[in-house]
Amino acid sequence: MKLLAFAASSSSKSINKKLATYTCSLLEDADTEILDLNDYEMPIYSSDREEAGGIPQLAHDFYGKIGAADALVISFAEHNGSYTAAYKNIYDWASRIDAKVFQGKPMVLLSASPGPRGAATVMATIKASAPHFGGDVKADLSIGSFYDNFDMEKSCLTDAGLDTQLRAALATLQE
Repeated sequence: MKLLAFAASSSSKSINKKLATYTCSLLEDADTEILDLNDYEMPIYSSDREEAGGIPQLAHDFYGKIGAADALVISFAEHNGSYTAAYKNIYDWASRIDAKVFQGKPMVLLSASPGPRGAATVMATIKASAPHFGGDVKADLSIGSFYDNFDMEKSCLTDAGLDTQLRAALATLQE
């Protein structure tokens, strides 16, 4: 299985990238690629920019990465109750190629935050919207109080219950 993963964050210290990377490490037989959204930085989407210069090549590249994958793992950071600006901008550009950005791919949705809700607001948003944009959501998991539940030095979940839930969510991609 070719697995594509990324954190919907541009932070160099992203806990969501830590979570996505750890999640991928649990699949020993997968060909995994972990994207960094910073590699897809584009001008802020606007119809004027699209009309003047077309869709940037980086949007095509991002869309192509999704298309080449068999499954997706995306871990969402939450900024002010919504997607990060970095993710939203890349998504907006890619959606101009095809509104079904996720291209029917099975996906596991994750979210993490230092607070107790685990980015629950953005998780609710993506769970509701992903199917409309071609995502086949197989499982989701929000991890709150991230620093209490994840060992940053060892890069692994320390809460056995959360780790079991994560492994079960990931197993849905292999069914």
